[in-house]
Amino acid sequence: MIQPVVLCGLGRVGWRVLESVRAAGFPVVVIDTNISTDDPRLQGVRAVKGDSRRAEVLEQAGIRDARGVVITTGDDLVNISTAMLARKLNPTTKIVVRMFNRNLIDRLAGAVKNTVALSVSGLVAPMLALSAVTGDALGVFKLEDGPRQISELEVAEGSGLAGQTVGEVAHTHQLVPLALVRTGHAPALLHDVPADAVLAPGDRLVVCGAPASLIRLLERERGELLPGVKWAWRLRRWVRTVRRTLWEVDLSVKIAAPALFGTILASVLVFRYGIGVEWAEGLYQTVSIIATGASMRGEGHSDWAKVFVSVLKLAGAALVAAFTAILTQYLLRAKLSGALELRWVPDGGHVVVCGLGNVGYRLVNELTEMGERVVAIDNRADGPFIDTVRRNGVPTFVGDATVADVLRQARAAEAKAVIAATSSELANLEVALLVREMNPHARVVVRLSDPEFAEAVREAADIRQAVSVPALAAPAFAAALFGDRVQTLVTAAGRTLVVVEIVIDPDEVHLLGRSLRGAALDYRLLPVAVAGRPLDAARGGHRLKVGDRITVVAELPDLERFLRREAIPRTAAAVVDSFPPTARDALVSLVRVTRNCDAAEAERIVTGPFALAEGVTRGEAQELVELVARERAAARVVVTGDPGMYGTA
Repeated sequence: MIQPVVLCGLGRVGWRVLESVRAAGFPVVVIDTNISTDDPRLQGVRAVKGDSRRAEVLEQAGIRDARGVVITTGDDLVNISTAMLARKLNPTTKIVVRMFNRNLIDRLAGAVKNTVALSVSGLVAPMLALSAVTGDALGVFKLEDGPRQISELEVAEGSGLAGQTVGEVAHTHQLVPLALVRTGHAPALLHDVPADAVLAPGDRLVVCGAPASLIRLLERERGELLPGVKWAWRLRRWVRTVRRTLWEVDLSVKIAAPALFGTILASVLVFRYGIGVEWAEGLYQTVSIIATGASMRGEGHSDWAKVFVSVLKLAGAALVAAFTAILTQYLLRAKLSGALELRWVPDGGHVVVCGLGNVGYRLVNELTEMGERVVAIDNRADGPFIDTVRRNGVPTFVGDATVADVLRQARAAEAKAVIAATSSELANLEVALLVREMNPHARVVVRLSDPEFAEAVREAADIRQAVSVPALAAPAFAAALFGDRVQTLVTAAGRTLVVVEIVIDPDEVHLLGRSLRGAALDYRLLPVAVAGRPLDAARGGHRLKVGDRITVVAELPDLERFLRREAIPRTAAAVVDSFPPTARDALVSLVRVTRNCDAAEAERIVTGPFALAEGVTRGEAQELVELVARERAAARVVVTGDPGMYGTA
């Protein structure tokens, strides 16, 4: 009997995780406080209504025999409590828990054994950030030497890519081809992408590579550089700041301040021309009388001067008191801070992040680490991340990003990109449309929840970077059950591709010792890195061993098949039909390895058509065929047992 997976929480992320786990072929038991057992989406799934923090509810769901537990509610405390209780009831099962608090993620995994803590914002923020910077990022994942970006190259008329083969483009720019869409041809993905295919105008090539290499190529294809940060002259920025500061000042302050300073000016003029003292003495006398109520020195002045001083004392006391109270109240409301932020806002080329929640905060961090200039907007002055973001030097405005004036303060129309990352889908869509009104060519990245809605926005509103956060994050939770880690999910050529880091466990005996290339062909996985390092020569020669971390790209159905770790039948053979005399020595050496025989036996076998290897998987046979093709030998893959397919040595 296949052990079930217990899923706790059917929120937006939970439903998507349910789809991923079911697609992997495992029975699922769901727990939720508001579940409806007649929900058609739960067909074939056993549902338990209740609080996952209660032992009897977990027992009813079959926790003691569960293959794994995935906890995806929206409350960190609920998730931690459920994880602790699940570990107590089943000390060996795999636990995957969703966490919002980034500080608790690593600590929880270290404290509770065999537990993986994942953050939705941590999974999706790198991709959203790179989409904003490049405008063409379908996905992003990280290796030890830096991030890798997945982008689509469209070959236009007059493009430098036209006339080149896929292999030439990949070699020149150090890229890995993932998909190719050509006019009049069926889309080719992963291993099916022909390296000798010549690119023509209208073709679309999806590739993976370092952002620096891709950005240079994309810039050349666009014929223009991506916009850099544009700063106004220092004087202009200060003038802009002063103008905005005056605009932000309350009307009461604007009335009280001129009244006070107008009184001081009038008094100085009276002292200078009426009483006959110097300018400096007049100013000193005026300030002394108004601020401290001091008497004017000298008693020999006329009566009108004494009356003037008396009136000045009374008026000055009233004006100073009123001005002090009004100004203090204004400063306490900190209305000046928003105006001062303008000084640090570039004239263009920056990235505007709307919403400083968990996703928005991670986006700001990702962008600043990439060296981008960022301006943030949030509608809560007491938001948990505003002070931290400001201390990191990011100008932050408090206001509603759906208001045009707020976006203008952040100079969104001139920005390199605007990311709508608030918790409200409606607000995010409104921000995107408003920015497009300001600048029809603006690059906008929109955070959404429902994947169907995101697809509709991409098609109907022509907002290419409208993404469903739960859809991007859910496969990572499903893969974590098996020790694997999904890094990103992208759509290419109308198909779903997943980048996943696979860990080889000791009990996977059908994989240990196998060639990486052969295993990749059998499971239709495209390896791009081993142990976090880019894969070059190791692609064909690496042998799988316990603890290997292999980063691969796969179609979603193939990944789901691999997650079940299905053994590939060994029913294939690699057959050599002919070879040039110069290849004989290499073939003899290869036969000795593949057939485990001595030199004499290998010499006898390598005569005419012969089986290079029998009883192997299709992937292993294909790998051998590719290997002997380098020696200009004609070889093919056949199914063992078909009569007349090859001669017997």
